[in-house]
This record gives sequence, structure tokens and C-alpha cells, in this order.
Amino acid sequence: MRTARRPGAYVCGIDAAMDLIGGKWKVLILWALHERPCRFGELRRHLPGVTEKVLAAQLRELEADAIVHREVFDEVPPRVEYSLTPLGASLNEALAPLGKWGREHIIGGAHDDRHGVRPPAPGRDGEPAPSGVRQ
Repeated sequence: MRTARRPGAYVCGIDAAMDLIGGKWKVLILWALHERPCRFGELRRHLPGVTEKVLAAQLRELEADAIVHREVFDEVPPRVEYSLTPLGASLNEALAPLGKWGREHIIGGAHDDRHGVRPPAPGRDGEPAPSGVRQ
């Protein structure tokens, strides 16, 4: 695993974890990989708005930190899949309560609009419409 990305000692465990997964896309990449391995294009479809360059850079960092495993298959055409390592899976378990909190308090409508966050329009079954990332 890589060393700290910033100088100085960590203040707490949250500080250390955020140094590892900080940024707009890393947590969403981890969450997209929680059910099964994905190819690069599939991850891009799960993460609307991410550029190829940013996704590739974030995946490289997660791989360097032993959170994500990159497997290259000896096939024609070449195939590459990304999956969670055991460390990445344990990190996703730690993120699950955060996802639950977001569903209940932000997406679920308990949050007012003071912070500019509005729940998505309901889907056919009354549940929030899918956002492109599994919840």
C-alpha cells in the first residue's frame, strides 16, 4: 500500500481513510465494483460524467493502494477486468452505512433543500429513480 499522500501524521482513522479514497470518483468506483468485476467501459457507464482520463487515473491509484485488482486476460481482443481486493471489499463494507444514511436522509426526502440537494424523481415503483450507480 502506498504511503500518505499528504505530509504530516493522520489526525484519526477517518483522516487516513479519506486520504486513500478522497476525490469525487473513488468511492463511486468502489461501490460500482461491489457486486462483481467490471470492465473499464462498464465502469464508465455506471459513473456518468467521469472522463476516461480521470477514471483511468483513479483506477491506477486504487490499484496501487491494493484496493482494486486489475486483471488482464490473454485474449483477442484484449480484456481487462477490475475487481475489489479483500481490502477493497472491507472498505466497501465500511462505506455501506454511509450509503444507507444518504438514501435515508438525502435521497429519501428527509433532507430539505437548504444545501441544494434534491431527491431524484421517483421511479415507477415509488422508489428513487436509478442514478447509474448501484446503491
